[in-house]
Formats: sequence, structure tokens, C-alpha cells
Amino acid sequence: IECNGATLMPGLIEPHAHLSFVDQASPMAFHAIPVEEHLLLTLKHAKLYLDCGFTACFSAAATKPRLDIVARNAIDAGQFPGPRMLAASVQFTVTGGVGDLRRMHLDPGEAMYTLPCDGPDEFRRAARYFVRDGVDTLKINISGDEGVPWARAHQTVMTDAEVAAVCEVARSRGKRVAAHTRSAESVKMALRHGVEILYHCTLVDDDACAQLEAQRKRVFVAPTLGNIYAVLHEASAWGITPEAARDRGVEKELKTGIENMKALQRRGVRVMPGGDYGFAWNPIGANARDIEHFVNLLGFTPMEAILAATKMGGEIMMRGHELGQIKAGYLADLLLIDGDPLDDVGLLRQRDKLRVIMKNGVLHKGES
Repeated sequence: IECNGATLMPGLIEPHAHLSFVDQASPMAFHAIPVEEHLLLTLKHAKLYLDCGFTACFSAAATKPRLDIVARNAIDAGQFPGPRMLAASVQFTVTGGVGDLRRMHLDPGEAMYTLPCDGPDEFRRAARYFVRDGVDTLKINISGDEGVPWARAHQTVMTDAEVAAVCEVARSRGKRVAAHTRSAESVKMALRHGVEILYHCTLVDDDACAQLEAQRKRVFVAPTLGNIYAVLHEASAWGITPEAARDRGVEKELKTGIENMKALQRRGVRVMPGGDYGFAWNPIGANARDIEHFVNLLGFTPMEAILAATKMGGEIMMRGHELGQIKAGYLADLLLIDGDPLDDVGLLRQRDKLRVIMKNGVLHKGES
């Protein structure tokens, strides 16, 4: 392929993908989509990931039990276009935790957005169900979130025994655990039990930072800055004004998270983009914006931010020996960019600048 002055680089890799978070404005809206239509929307967004230059995705949770599994298998079989994918369970949460949609007066039924569990036996059973059905990753919500008034981001809602139960199943079946961990204690709890993928980590303390540094060769941290930024600045049309977001603590969490991510990067921890895309104010297709956030908010150089979205991405996909770099013998997941993203990383989220998108040596976009 004649490059004609374009920039050759590896395909982008999303470390916090939600293919079935199909740009809705609330968890209940995700839940309300019938599963048949939801699968079609998931496959549509899988193609959109690839259209935007993401040739691989590490899923951070599905919104219904088998959506990730079916989408992954269909993509692998060549039935639908999409990125390489590691499939996740729905999020396991506690009663009253992040994503528990049930109310005394309203039962959302079996469709799920999360799977509420209480006690180690229920968490263990849930993990076994999803391993049986074929997930690659089990997702747990250890901490709260500023969007949940009764379970805030600084609060740790799962118990040590509950986290241990899920991790026990994962170890015995050769699976990995990814965790929603905003609070410092939730990060430490996850590390105690061998969790490898830690999302958010925005409110870590010095002890949690030191523990992450000690395990830096094993763990990955994705702070999901994209969604926090969008909730604070760009969600007014969906009823979340900047004032409301500040009242919820979002601005404080963003500022604290930025400083903590800078500190973790200095300590050599693998800090990766991946901004919880898939909400109405933070839609799928804008994912490469997180690379800009890493440059503009965290002070990464453009090359550091791109490496976090490519080379480190190959590592989180457990294929660092063949994915995320351009080397002889590596998989041909490649992009040709009009212009130089080292001069302007914003080029990576301009779809018209993606001249060629290749996955596994096959052109998805462009002509040979």
C-alpha cells in the first residue's frame, strides 16, 4: 500500500470498552432495550469501534449477560465487522451498589444492567455462571460512584470475602477480574486478591499508590477520564448541569484523579486511556478523545499517550508479544493517518484522517 506521506501506526486498543453501552442517558435506559435489539445495537457499535481505528477492545462489562460473548464470537467467526475483543460479564454489584436498579416499588426483572449479589456465596455463584457461558473477564464493582447518592465514590461497598470469592473462581478457571475501584480502600482490596485490571483509582491515597507501584508489572489502571470530564462539562442536555455535577463531587474527583494519575505514571504504573464511552454525553466513537485527555490533562507526551493506547493495549489483551506494535511477526493491525499524530493527537479522533484501517492483514478501510 502506497502511504504517500501518511503516518503508519498500530491500531488503537480500547482498555475500557462497553460495546453494549449504546449511548443511553441512564442505566434504566440500557436495561429497557429488548435483548434482540440490544444485540443488533452492540454489533453496530462494534463496527463503529473499528471504523474509528480501534482494532482491539478489552471489555469492561456488558449490560446484559451474553451480549459480549455473542458479539465476540460473531466477530471472531467473520460474521460481523468489529475489533478483536475480550468479553466481560455484566457488573457484579451489591444491593445498593453501583448499578443496582431495583427498588422496593419497582422490579426491573431479569434483563439486568448489573447483577446484584450479597455475600461470598452469591458472588461465587455469579462468577461460575459467567465462566460457564464463556466470558474472558469477570467485572466487580468494589467501590461506589459519585452518581450513586447512597454509595459514593469514596465508599467501599463490597467486602473482602466477596472480592475473594470472585477472584477464587477466576484463578481456578484461568480468567481475569476487572474492578470498579474509585476509593483507596477498594484499590487495596482488589490488589490483595490479585485483581489485574483496576478502573478509576481516582481517590487513591499514598498507601494505595505505593501498592500499585509495587505491583506495576502485573496491574493496569484506566482512570476513565473521558466520562468524568463529559459529565462535568457536557451533560447539561441530559439534566446534569456543571453545577449539579460539582454538587455530586465530580469536579473534585476529576481534579484529584488527575493528580493521582500523574503520580502513578511517575511511579511507573501502566496508566491507560479508556474513558467509559457509551453514555449519551460520552458516546462510542469519541474514544480516541481520551488520548487527548492524557496529553492535555495528565501531561503525557503525545508518544506516551499513543503507546498507552497501542503497546500497553497489546499487554492488557494478553498479546503483548504480537499486538500493539509494528514489528516483524506481529499481527497486522495497522492505521494510516493523514498527518502526524505526534504533532496533533486530535487527528486520531477525526475519522476522515484515518486513510487506512487494517485488522489482521485485511483492509477494513482503504484500497490496496
